[in-house]
Amino acid sequence: MRHLLLSRLLRRSPASHHLPLLRALSSGPVSSDADLRKYAGYAILFLGCGAATYYSFPFPSDALHKKAVPFKYAPLPEDLHAVSNWSATHEVHTRVLLQPDSLPALEDALATAQKERRKLRPLGSGLSPNGLALSRAGMVNLALMDKVLDVDVKRKTVTVQAGIRIAELVDALREHGLTLQNFASIREQQVGGIIQVGAHGTGARLPPIDEQVISMKLVTPAKGTIELSREKDPELFYLARCGLGGLGVVAEVTLQCVERHQLVEHTFVSNADEIKKNHKKWLSENKHIKYLWIPYTDTVVVVQCNPPSKWKTPKLTSNYGKDEALQHVRVLYRESLKKYRTEAESNDPEIDALSFTELRDKLLALDPLDKDHVTRINKAEAEFWKKSEGYRMGWSDEILGFDCGGQQWVSETCFPAGTLAKPSMKDLDYIEELLQLIEKEDIPAPAPIEQRWTARSKSPMSPASSSEEDDIFSWVGIIMYLPTADARQRKEITEEFFNYRSLVQTSLWDDYSAYEHWAKIEVPKDKNELAELQTRLRKRFPVDAYNRARMELDPNKVLSNAKLEKLFPVLEPVQQAK
Repeated sequence: MRHLLLSRLLRRSPASHHLPLLRALSSGPVSSDADLRKYAGYAILFLGCGAATYYSFPFPSDALHKKAVPFKYAPLPEDLHAVSNWSATHEVHTRVLLQPDSLPALEDALATAQKERRKLRPLGSGLSPNGLALSRAGMVNLALMDKVLDVDVKRKTVTVQAGIRIAELVDALREHGLTLQNFASIREQQVGGIIQVGAHGTGARLPPIDEQVISMKLVTPAKGTIELSREKDPELFYLARCGLGGLGVVAEVTLQCVERHQLVEHTFVSNADEIKKNHKKWLSENKHIKYLWIPYTDTVVVVQCNPPSKWKTPKLTSNYGKDEALQHVRVLYRESLKKYRTEAESNDPEIDALSFTELRDKLLALDPLDKDHVTRINKAEAEFWKKSEGYRMGWSDEILGFDCGGQQWVSETCFPAGTLAKPSMKDLDYIEELLQLIEKEDIPAPAPIEQRWTARSKSPMSPASSSEEDDIFSWVGIIMYLPTADARQRKEITEEFFNYRSLVQTSLWDDYSAYEHWAKIEVPKDKNELAELQTRLRKRFPVDAYNRARMELDPNKVLSNAKLEKLFPVLEPVQQAK
């Protein structure tokens, strides 16, 4: 019994406490009565502490036979919400995620947050690659405010609650013979979110989506609900159209629509030389146009969309079937599986059921940062597009969509490209330098590098803002996919992407007056880099006017988050507008 007790005490007590007792048990005869009393005291103290520990926290009878259990994280509390953006590149945990179902409920939520000085950042569909709307301190989402309030067929306008998604709005407009003027690549954005970040489609005669807004209701912490339009407080109206959620929560929006119409999409493969010869004409002649550049190849995919009347009964099918177009990509995937995995996996019949973007993701997942491997994938993509040339016709909201692939990092810049009557050709110069940079630095850059165009926006915070009516802007996006759930691999891809982005920034942005899309701008961690970004933003955007409006409408910064504060710090006392 004494042995068991001693072993238990030694297990439960810190090692340093064992030394005096061990010396007492193992040493020879004591040299004096003083030493005897000293070691006897140590022993009594040690045994007393050990006994107290034992009887206060007894081992179960089978303790000596139990195995250690690995530490497990406790699940999130029921009231803690995990909110991430679509690509899972940014995530926050918050206990405050409100979803009001009416304008009065939203007004009450903002008034309460203002009174209690609590954060309540507006959150749309969470699609922004940079997590612009995320805040662990608290968010408000309008998913339950998704009604169509009014359709004026004669004026071709629609008034909606800002939580409605683009796809739902288009469905609701269909029965009235209306649709939106232009679309981004996807349809899942909430209306409030898509206008606040300055989102865009493509077409050198068509402006970004915020230009479709003709009036709006903005719920602010300090001044309640205010109505804005071109006639009512036009200066604030234009500033708030692309307000990044920092001036108020967009509750209702009236949008200018167009008649519902069909488009013929013509997809074909070209090269840089042919693009240079035809670029000015194509920008002018096509209602919608974009280029998909494929690094490490001479392939450029051209996608033109126009009303059917522009075409003389085009052949609406490709020369190749879907299986033929995918054949080269499937062969590469099976060969790569043999190299990186096993031959058995390469014979999986489910490979034939995968779409092109799914095949590309699976190929990249095998070795996403090997430049030679990525180059082979890009060449296979070029072959896919060569066998996908042709025409298709459909409603504009169907034709203008684009499968962007899986989770990804993306950086998209916007820069001036002259006028429609006289393009500067700097858009093609930018791409030429970009492709040269990729090859020079051996960047494992996947395809596509997507290039689009818009007309100018009157919203001063839009990257395409201009006072000149004829100005056009080019938008160029670079990308790296995140085709794996492996945390280590995602971290490596992330580091490589930011190196890629940094090289592009230092080599091109200043020379071309290029600025990132608000939903894709990332805040630097380095203080000097952050200061440079802040200075750069001040050169392009009316930051002081924006901050003055913020202080007037949201003096307690209820609607703000860390990202907004770092992008637009108040460098000096901002005078509030009267």
